[in-house]
Amino acid sequence: MSARASRLAGPIASAAVAGHFLRMNLTTKIAALGVLMLPLGSQAENLSSAPKVGDEYEITRSYETSEQGSDGSTSSSSGHETIVERVIGVREAGLELEYDLPRGATKEDRARSWQFPARVFRRWAGPMELLNRTELQTRLDGWLKSAGWSREVCGRWIFTWNAFRIECNPLSVLETLEVYDLRSIDLREGGKYSDSIALQPGVLTRTADGRSGATYIAGMELDPTAVHRARAESDVVVGEIMKSPVAFDAALREREKEAIKGTVLVTIDTDAGGQAWRRTKVTTMETRKPDGVIETSKGREVLTRKLVGKGSS
Repeated sequence: MSARASRLAGPIASAAVAGHFLRMNLTTKIAALGVLMLPLGSQAENLSSAPKVGDEYEITRSYETSEQGSDGSTSSSSGHETIVERVIGVREAGLELEYDLPRGATKEDRARSWQFPARVFRRWAGPMELLNRTELQTRLDGWLKSAGWSREVCGRWIFTWNAFRIECNPLSVLETLEVYDLRSIDLREGGKYSDSIALQPGVLTRTADGRSGATYIAGMELDPTAVHRARAESDVVVGEIMKSPVAFDAALREREKEAIKGTVLVTIDTDAGGQAWRRTKVTTMETRKPDGVIETSKGREVLTRKLVGKGSS
């Protein structure tokens, strides 16, 4: 199973089981939401909106999905998650950022989420670096102890109020943070936009431009192989939770019998300074199953980034 197929406990779980809007009722299926993995963009910061120590952003991801089968079956799901991003340092090569639960998080929320707060160094070009790994490791040890678990449970999937993988690697928080990332998009006319279940990167086109900001769009074709693998991973997880193990290869062979086609359409809105503040992703998919049933799916994910506290120059 890929590293992207992990889901963290707590109110801001990371994306489980790579794939986009394959999120279904978790009592029967494991949600799947693709993780956007992009290299950090090279766009220069506008002077008027250059990051300052003390800047604080609230980043919210909301989603809704629906599915309808030609046999009359239907399903839907929706939800939202929020984290806070704070600028704690500005270096020549990039930013030091702290990510944390929202201000309204309860003591119980924090007890479930050993990964936060997490401090990272985000280079202008290159991957994120975790700065407080030792601190996360200490919190992880306490989290396992309070649950009465040994490290033998690491990597297992369980179901409580939600399905989640018992993650024991502090570096896993970096994958979680990628889900909330709007800083790394190569935001320009003709820029490439990649998605985990797209056949190939899309090309950004500027469709609107005004004093308040611009809008870019990119369309992509779904990659059936990526969807098959995402669904097979989900089947493996469901089997583990339901105590009915399924081998990945066997699950993949079954999923490959499904004929899949669809698209991913991404719209990115920027502010007056040229910084992305909202990304809307709409995924549509048609699945023809071996028994002839045709399933039509649609998912919409909106990621917003709102400045809630401004630092001093």
